[in-house]
Amino acid sequence: MLYAAIRMLVGDRFKFFALIFTIASVSFLISQQIGIFTGLMVRTTSQIRDVDASIWVMDPSVQYVDELRTLPDSTIDRVRSVASVDSAYGLHKSFTRAVAGKNFRQAIILGLDDASLTGAPTWMLLGSAEDLRKPDAVIIDDRGYDALFPNQPQRLGDVIELNDRRATIVGICRVKPPFATFPVIYSKASTARNYVGRERNFYNFVIAEPKPGTSSAAASRDIEYATGLMALPRNDFAWRTVMFYIANTGIPVNFGITISVAAIVGIAITAQTFLVFILENLKNFAAMKAMGAGQFLLTKMIGAQVLIVGTLGLGLGLGTSTAFFVATKDVPKLRDFQLYPQILIATTIAVLGIALLAGILGARRIATIQPAAVFRA
Repeated sequence: MLYAAIRMLVGDRFKFFALIFTIASVSFLISQQIGIFTGLMVRTTSQIRDVDASIWVMDPSVQYVDELRTLPDSTIDRVRSVASVDSAYGLHKSFTRAVAGKNFRQAIILGLDDASLTGAPTWMLLGSAEDLRKPDAVIIDDRGYDALFPNQPQRLGDVIELNDRRATIVGICRVKPPFATFPVIYSKASTARNYVGRERNFYNFVIAEPKPGTSSAAASRDIEYATGLMALPRNDFAWRTVMFYIANTGIPVNFGITISVAAIVGIAITAQTFLVFILENLKNFAAMKAMGAGQFLLTKMIGAQVLIVGTLGLGLGLGTSTAFFVATKDVPKLRDFQLYPQILIATTIAVLGIALLAGILGARRIATIQPAAVFRA
């Protein structure tokens, strides 16, 4: 019966390939759009992932990483005094204007603890993080450098202006792309004070490490109890940031509409094409019923046909989507976009569900066939 099911399926090659192409298109659209959406959400957490810190301490009203509220400098010592905390350092984050000749960009500036340089970039392309100890020294990410110095080979020693103050580039690093494609600039905290607007307090965050044998979650609870501030393990703070963007921007709605339309169109076209295939083979199914084939056997044949078409279409669609992300992995604007295993699993379930629905509709139509239909003209 499996051989007969395959022969029936490929008998009309146009409809056979149309089914595969439809399912492949749906698979590609769903996986590609979810991949881009996931990449955008991951980008919102770029500074959290770049800074090597287990715990982030902040004002309790902060909802996400770009919502900046300063803390008293005494907060650092208060966090250090918590028994389960091994180390704690201040981290400043703000936005400033970076100018290089006629080019300028809004930039993210991170001010690091002067003594330890905790939070410095780990992926250096040119220079060293230790060079931040030099006067007026900054490190800039490679994409930010290219934006300020277009069509120029990357080099050290170039001078930029930050808030009308001189800064010398002593290092070029690679960072995880931020949500907004702003240059990311690192400096010592004492130097960064000259590049940002004056406020009574300076640090936005305290980044801390728990003592050996203590989990980040437990140390975070101890910090909150002792200081009254909000302390979150790095992954929890990243999820808090992602959920803010999901709840407060139109990004999920736009991607959701695209994915929903792809699924609806896929269901409609796949079901219609498969039903046409069933109708054109009604006499074959009726003949099988006349020879004693039961509904269960015919349903198994439909299931085999659905599985074949669904697997071929799914493989083609996911393969094309994977090729898209591999081909664009070095494109600056698409860096950090990828297909996570969860996306592949979700797409597989969704697409095979669409194919299964089409198969169920076809099986219901076959259930109404009378064996005598084989003798009709």
